Amino acid sequence: MPNPTPARIGDVSFWYADIGLPARRPALEGDTTVDVCIIGAGYTGLWAAWYLKQAEPSLNILIVEKEFAGFGASGRNGGWLSGGFSWSHARYAATSGAEAVRAMVRAMNGTVDEIISVAEAQGIDADIRRCDELMVAVNPAQEARMVAETEHRRHWGEEARVHRISAEELAGRIRIPGARGALVVTNVARIQPAKLVRGLAAAVERAGVRIAEGTTVTALSPGRVTTDRGTVTAKAVLRCTEGFTAGLPGLTREWLPLNSAQIVTEPLPQSVWDQIGWDGHEILGDFNNAYCYCQRTREGRITVGGRGVPYRFGSGLDSNGTPDAETIRRLVAILHRHFPAARQARIDHAWCGVLGVPRDWCATVGFDPAAGMGWAGGYVGTGVSTSNLAGRTLADLTLGRETALTALPWVNRRVRKWEPEPLRWLGVTGMYALLNAADRAEARPGVQNPSVLATIGNRLAGRS
Repeated sequence: MPNPTPARIGDVSFWYADIGLPARRPALEGDTTVDVCIIGAGYTGLWAAWYLKQAEPSLNILIVEKEFAGFGASGRNGGWLSGGFSWSHARYAATSGAEAVRAMVRAMNGTVDEIISVAEAQGIDADIRRCDELMVAVNPAQEARMVAETEHRRHWGEEARVHRISAEELAGRIRIPGARGALVVTNVARIQPAKLVRGLAAAVERAGVRIAEGTTVTALSPGRVTTDRGTVTAKAVLRCTEGFTAGLPGLTREWLPLNSAQIVTEPLPQSVWDQIGWDGHEILGDFNNAYCYCQRTREGRITVGGRGVPYRFGSGLDSNGTPDAETIRRLVAILHRHFPAARQARIDHAWCGVLGVPRDWCATVGFDPAAGMGWAGGYVGTGVSTSNLAGRTLADLTLGRETALTALPWVNRRVRKWEPEPLRWLGVTGMYALLNAADRAEARPGVQNPSVLATIGNRLAGRS
């Protein structure tokens, strides 16, 4: 068996190794005054700038970014353009009603076509391939979760988008050992995330938005963003920092930076693909409690992602995308379990990043007109699609427009902050320990039902 140690670790992500790190844009040069200052040049900040400029071309917009555009999750994610939320529909329904939630689901589903439309119009080549999403069940407990998830999504308005297929039907598309069937989600796409964010940043600049990289925010308040390169005075300030929010002054407990990691194989020969199948290039995951996410890249590699070691004490961040050895080992084990034909493949790259998690695990977008301050994030791992809807909504809110988007139930939703350490580390670490224990229990022969350990774990961290 080849050495499972990746040839390359960190260096932001494989997606940047694929295309090369971008040349840095100039930093902010002293004090300035603008109409809108956006903090963070990832998907959310770029989409917000894009839609603001489409609505009001005369706006003077500045994006300030600590590293470079797309340095965070936007350039490191799994490349799933899924058009779906990762949240509890019932939590929104409790305050806004079921029909408002179904409107939110419809809006979210529409992001796939919206993003592809903008990419095509702006000439952004992001390896976009329309496909299905396959969520595979490999034991009876996972199959039970698959049935429940199908009914859940149908209840909230996705009847035309989701259906189940049998083990035999799944094998005609992709061969996963022990698979008992899969949930199919239609109208999704596979992307190369760094290509998308790089292209979007260029499109935003062509529209007249200035991006100042290498500029660290040291304080923010209504109408004022203080950086290490100068002070920005603005009528509106939008915080679009997602998983990096905890690093801003006073926001350590706002959103928890949850770690996610990936590995990628070398390009696989046709003989291996003949054994696996996967001709449709579907984005693929499973119904493990500690789930994984995979894609087949344009050049025939397999990427595998998952949580690994999910949280660093004190809301700590990774070092330039470098994952720990245990996380890499777990991801390689998933690769070999789901794709045994790729067991001899070299692992070319391993990397990681953080995503934002609010205390109730539900995404939010909002704007305070009195203070002129807005925010969006807490996507809990579905940011490629959600960031687009957030950007459009932030634009409407900033411009004071009352639209169908500003009436959605995630707008201006406020939740309590995460507990101080060590409580949040104990809670999240304990949750994932229980989820992994539940997966081990469910994999035992004869087990038919989902493990109660997963229920306990989710409740422990407020996830359910």
